[in-house]
Amino acid sequence: MDWIEIITAVFILIGGLFTLIGSIGLSRLPDFYMRLHAPTKATTLGLGALLLASMIHFTSLRGYFSIHELLITFFLLITAPVSAHMMAKAGLHVKTRVEDSTRGLEVRDAAKRRNEENADDYQP
Repeated sequence: MDWIEIITAVFILIGGLFTLIGSIGLSRLPDFYMRLHAPTKATTLGLGALLLASMIHFTSLRGYFSIHELLITFFLLITAPVSAHMMAKAGLHVKTRVEDSTRGLEVRDAAKRRNEENADDYQP
């Protein structure tokens, strides 16, 4: 095995591990805000590592630098936090229920007050 293949394999394993952790967090965490955090952070890192492995592999295979994966990584790193922020704001706007174990001082308390005030209006 060439050293390029070893580096590519390491990045693929790291990317797969982060993506798996993000997927498990999405399915196992109890709250919307916790579920939002897991795939946003872990899956972004996982896909970044996979795209980096692809960029290394195809650069060594073709002999010239391919910018496609770099552009995809750039747009992923720009759009993932923005979309997570917008989903969190939408969750606050529609008064999504918050678990007691959710961290976040003012936001959690404000959401809990809203949940108590509007307990009759809740629709899952």
